[in-house]
Amino acid sequence: MNNPNVKIIEEKLLSDNWYTLKKITFDYQNPAGQWTRQSREAYDRGNGATILLYNREHQTVILTQQFRMPTYLNGNATGMMIETCAGLLDKDNAEECIRRETEEETGYRITDVKKVFEAYMSPGSVTEILYFFVAEYHKDMKVSEGGGAEHEQENIQVLELPFAQALQMMATGEIKDGKTIMLLQYAQLHGLL
Repeated sequence: MNNPNVKIIEEKLLSDNWYTLKKITFDYQNPAGQWTRQSREAYDRGNGATILLYNREHQTVILTQQFRMPTYLNGNATGMMIETCAGLLDKDNAEECIRRETEEETGYRITDVKKVFEAYMSPGSVTEILYFFVAEYHKDMKVSEGGGAEHEQENIQVLELPFAQALQMMATGEIKDGKTIMLLQYAQLHGLL
């Protein structure tokens, strides 16, 4: 942190129940040179990685479906979300993380992964940066049924969908997850399928 226009005055821990929620009080110098005191809350859950698995030959993608409580609280009638495979880095680097998560969640042991970009998904309130990957999959890479890690209480359904159907599901609102939309659009723009 080396922005001379920002002076952190106080960090107050509001919660460390799951991850950490802090209230940050800081002084900020605007472009006109005036200083103002502001307060913001920042939720730190660590950084993550996500991947789109695609198969050129069959023109398919692997996605996951699981219950997401925050979406349920915000009007998603079932709370179920269709998403690309993803997970928190913990202490791994992004590529190690996404290989591990891919096998846990989808059952595929992938070999070649390609990082395509990284993005802050909700920079107004969440510290997380997400690393985005793509990888081609084939049936012989399937080593288990997937479904997620039992100790993490994941109940993940693995979906293999035609790419054209996944794109249509964005248009109909069946896919509303930001990271998934970004990776599907990346695949379309770059002609992966």
